[in-house]
Amino acid sequence: MNSAHEFLRSRRSVRRFKPDPIPDSVIERILTTAAYAPSAHNCQPWRFVLVKDQAARTRLGLALTTKMRVDMQNEGASESEIEKRVANSLRRIDEAPVIIVLCRDATAVRVDTPEETIMNIQSTALAGLQILLAAHAEGLDGNWICWPLYAKQETQTALNLLGSWEPQAMIFIGYANDVAKDKTLKPMIDMVKVI
Repeated sequence: MNSAHEFLRSRRSVRRFKPDPIPDSVIERILTTAAYAPSAHNCQPWRFVLVKDQAARTRLGLALTTKMRVDMQNEGASESEIEKRVANSLRRIDEAPVIIVLCRDATAVRVDTPEETIMNIQSTALAGLQILLAAHAEGLDGNWICWPLYAKQETQTALNLLGSWEPQAMIFIGYANDVAKDKTLKPMIDMVKVI
């Protein structure tokens, strides 16, 4: 197997990070590489919100966990389960050296159709994968978090985003302070159909 495949297969999601800061130049390289992701019609709909300010992190954490709390209550979760998840989420937001909120710019479409919207969302997700791979290339680890999907308006308000910047995901980046789990793949026969 060539080294590029080994590299791609070695990326893992990490949930605990060392407090070591990441140089701005490294983050700039990661985001520049992410911008090279393919996009439908070359619309480049991704927008990156780099959350550095502690007050912004606090607002984001509060917005996400307030919505999480309501959703979990509506699903019938126990208060102890809710408090545990909220505390863990706030810890993760506080611990991550770098937080990138991945957004889709709703105005970056050729025509306003459901298909174009889906293509924009898919394109934005590809930029998210580029972020994770670029971070991996820098010797960093990362984790893709979908929390903003459940709290789009709350995330926009907490970070004072333009209304057209729709939060799609949040990516934590840093140096691992945890051992990543081995990846167990479903059998290829279950994922591939040859016609």
